[in-house]
Amino acid sequence: MPLKLSCVAAELTQIHADLLAIGVFEGASVHIDALAPIDHALRGALARLLKREEFTGKKDQTVSVDTLGQIPAHRITIVGLGDKDKLGAPELRAFAARAAREVNATKGTALAIALPELPDPLRVRAVGEGIVLGAYRFTRYLTGERKPKAMLAKAALIVPPGTTIPLGHKKAFELGSRLGESVCITRDLVNDPPNELTPIRLAEAAQKMAKERGLQCRVFDRKELQRRGMKLIIAVAQGSANEPRLVHLIYKPAKASKKRLVVVGKGLTFDSGGLCIKPAQGMGEMKSDMSGAANVVGFMSAVAQLKPAFEVHGIMGCAENMPDGAAYRPGDVFGSFDGKTVEIINTDAEGRLVLADALSYARTVDPTVLLCNATLTGACVVALGQHCSGFYATSDELGERFNKAAKAAGEQFWRMPLLEDMKESLKSDVADLKHTGDRWGGSISAALFLREFVGETPFIHCDIAGPALSDKAYSFYTKGGTGHGVLTFLSFLDQM
Repeated sequence: MPLKLSCVAAELTQIHADLLAIGVFEGASVHIDALAPIDHALRGALARLLKREEFTGKKDQTVSVDTLGQIPAHRITIVGLGDKDKLGAPELRAFAARAAREVNATKGTALAIALPELPDPLRVRAVGEGIVLGAYRFTRYLTGERKPKAMLAKAALIVPPGTTIPLGHKKAFELGSRLGESVCITRDLVNDPPNELTPIRLAEAAQKMAKERGLQCRVFDRKELQRRGMKLIIAVAQGSANEPRLVHLIYKPAKASKKRLVVVGKGLTFDSGGLCIKPAQGMGEMKSDMSGAANVVGFMSAVAQLKPAFEVHGIMGCAENMPDGAAYRPGDVFGSFDGKTVEIINTDAEGRLVLADALSYARTVDPTVLLCNATLTGACVVALGQHCSGFYATSDELGERFNKAAKAAGEQFWRMPLLEDMKESLKSDVADLKHTGDRWGGSISAALFLREFVGETPFIHCDIAGPALSDKAYSFYTKGGTGHGVLTFLSFLDQM
């Protein structure tokens, strides 16, 4: 059932909700006009609680109280928003997500989020995004007692009485919820088990989304991949009973434009490591090795609703890396769609091979910017931890633009260097390239390998191996598949 949304200017003591989450700027007194009527209804209990907890509105400071039927809202949570001048879309998105998670935890169905003033449409959109992202739960395979008894059904944005809420703000709130749902498409795909989400099923999920959103979708099966000379994708997949696919999603505006953004994603629906098999401990999370491709599906779903004035393409290389008698081996040499030959060094470095053919194919649509994202290297997680992705850019100007987009989206990305002297480690004695370099700087050498297949196209590569999957909820992310990257790519789209 779709989430019902509303924007309301009203007294907080009149709001019917399972949870009323009230945002307060830092330094604001408990006796400000917005809270005084609630405190009066609770006979001073709220003021006493805030005083005891030394609540000052500091960012993320929280106090909760059950209203015991004294007002229509069953429970109140006061949340510090921090410095008013520093309150941006990411902070409001995280606030809303936290409130939605609390509703789920208390088996509620109705949420009201109250702000001290009506923010601009972009931040209102962020509240809509946060509500959906925080309320997300992956329940597809839960039955009986494990199935949630209640789901968030209604959410309202509350602003002070007498505030005029323009139609544009209401539309921004609804758009935010739809963009949040697009990120949740990504999360569903990442959370799906690998026995269900094979490369063919991943391609079908992209086709289904495209049909619903009015996008064009092309899917290349194994025979078409062979005809086009995409030998690296086929090589990775040849040890698996599940065939590979390449998916091309296309958004075109009504009016033709020469500008094109192309986003490419790695879609390894399961990565055993191939003949260079992973240890059991490292294999459990490898269903998420298709997070880059899942991001493409969620991103293109959002693009279809934002309707930019220029073309946007999403390309996914989908395969499964398994170890049977037909599997590719260390020492093998394969051609590529680009024409370069590649010597295989480690079959567990398969993602860059799939991406090499996908990136080369992406050049055929003449991108203005080519953006790649993949759970590519453990080296990047070692360098930046589990909550931050590394990114590489072929120019400082492009790097600065992407960094600005990530900050506006509230997602953690850190620019890594394309060190030219490390290209030497990719030289092969028997082919044009080795596909892995030395042990040290593994994320950098992987990015340098990918750059070999993009020509002169302005190129950004995002190594999202850390944040794509989380063992707990934080900020506006959820446990499991997070959809990390989609909001940054949308922010980058806004810049273009």
